[in-house]
Order: sequence, then structure tokens, then C-alpha cells
Amino acid sequence: MTREKRARHNMVNYVELAAADLEKTKEFFNSVFGWVFTDYGPDYTAFENRGVDCGFFRADLASTTENGGALIVLYSEALEETEAKVKNAGGKISKEIFSFPGGRRFHFSEPSGNELAVWSDIE
Repeated sequence: MTREKRARHNMVNYVELAAADLEKTKEFFNSVFGWVFTDYGPDYTAFENRGVDCGFFRADLASTTENGGALIVLYSEALEETEAKVKNAGGKISKEIFSFPGGRRFHFSEPSGNELAVWSDIE
């Protein structure tokens, strides 16, 4: 096995989420986080180089912690600024900023209903 393959062996490599409205989801993440998407046909889009590469597939489902979905947590050096961007882009805050051991975070849902969180260790 090459060194490159060993480096990714048993590591989280890719995450996929459902999205009922791919266009609104892409617009939201581009506006808030600057993510650039590549479309692979009409029902799939993906982005790279943002930690773990991810994709969205068209489906009338959403991932939330309430329904047992995994929580994807993003990092921000400016938590309040990121929260404001989420709100301005049409995201819905499901948990306002709160403290936890090691930092602060908030939870939000994007236009297709997927719940994510943003955390920071900067006060």
C-alpha cells in the first residue's frame, strides 16, 4: 500500500446529504461559506477542499439530530458573523449560540432542512 493510500485508510473520506432543493442548497452554502459546487447531472452536486469532501443528492429527506442523523459541525473563527450570514442567507437557527467545554456553537438548518452546527474555540 502506498503512503498516500495509508494516509486515507480508515479515515472519513466523503459525506453525502439529501437535498430537496439542490439549487437553494448550493446558493445557501456558496453565500455563507463560499463553497463552490460541481454538478454531476441534475440530481447530484459536490464540493471539495473544505475539510471532508461532500455531496448532495436530490431527495425529499433531511438529516437532523432529532431523526437520528449525524451532525456535521463546521468551524468558524468568527462565530457571530457566521451566524448572521446563516440567517441572512435564509438558514434557520435551531439552537442559538451556547457554550460547551472547549468552545461555543450554534445549530442551523439549511434550505433543504439538513441540520448542521458551527463551533469556535475563540471567545
